[in-house]
Amino acid sequence: MPEKRPLRNRLNDLPARQWLKFQKSWFVHDPPRRKKDVLRHPGKFPETLALEFISFFTKAGAWVLDPMVGTGSTVVASLRAGRNSIGIELNPEYADLARSVVALERTTLGQSAESLAAEILTGDAARLDGFGLPIFDYVLTSPPYWDMLHARGAEAQRRRRSSPALDVTYSEDPADLGNVADYHDFLRRLVPIYAALQPHLRPGAYLTIIVKNVKKGGRIYPLAWDLGHALGQYYTLKDERIWCQDDIRLAPYGLGSAWVSNTHHHYCLQFRHEP
Repeated sequence: MPEKRPLRNRLNDLPARQWLKFQKSWFVHDPPRRKKDVLRHPGKFPETLALEFISFFTKAGAWVLDPMVGTGSTVVASLRAGRNSIGIELNPEYADLARSVVALERTTLGQSAESLAAEILTGDAARLDGFGLPIFDYVLTSPPYWDMLHARGAEAQRRRRSSPALDVTYSEDPADLGNVADYHDFLRRLVPIYAALQPHLRPGAYLTIIVKNVKKGGRIYPLAWDLGHALGQYYTLKDERIWCQDDIRLAPYGLGSAWVSNTHHHYCLQFRHEP
């Protein structure tokens, strides 16, 4: 019987078993509790989730970008994975917080992270030309979910308003897309940001956008699907993975009168730069 040829893995450093596990189209990810120093940010995604995506879509030493890095989850995960990374953040306070978080992670990792780049840049992702960016092997990011942080009726927002230490919105900056009131204007400003990443991506590089469809005023705004359609003009939409959150309590929305789901999932859209 002929011997099996070893897997020639051009994408990552994972064994076949881990590769196969990641190919499942949905997954449950229950991250550890957020650390106190980053709780103030209202839309942070977990480093543990970012680590799984970075490990699958890159090899050791690759360059990773997050153009809306918040408090630094993508950069922290890149350090843990042995990848170089740059994060861009509009809010100077979050950028400073991200630098502190990254510095602490460097200290924790010690010698294994010494040679890795892990930089937080303060600025607007809509203005990339002045950053002097390298060519990236992967982009992992999550945009504001339109202006939903301004929705006063949301249960999570009510809890955050009760604590002066927690931010309810990202900022008051008019350049902050989380402050754009009109949905179509929001899309018109968001899509070009991602499209403009093309010159900074190597051919074949993947772009993962973690996003959610939005409920507002009794209707659904299909943000994930609209992004998939619009960005399909610039990249190849390869697939989606659905992140199911199974650790959130159900709320009786519309009980006895109307169908209103508890939306406990996000779409992880996979695009590829295929010039």
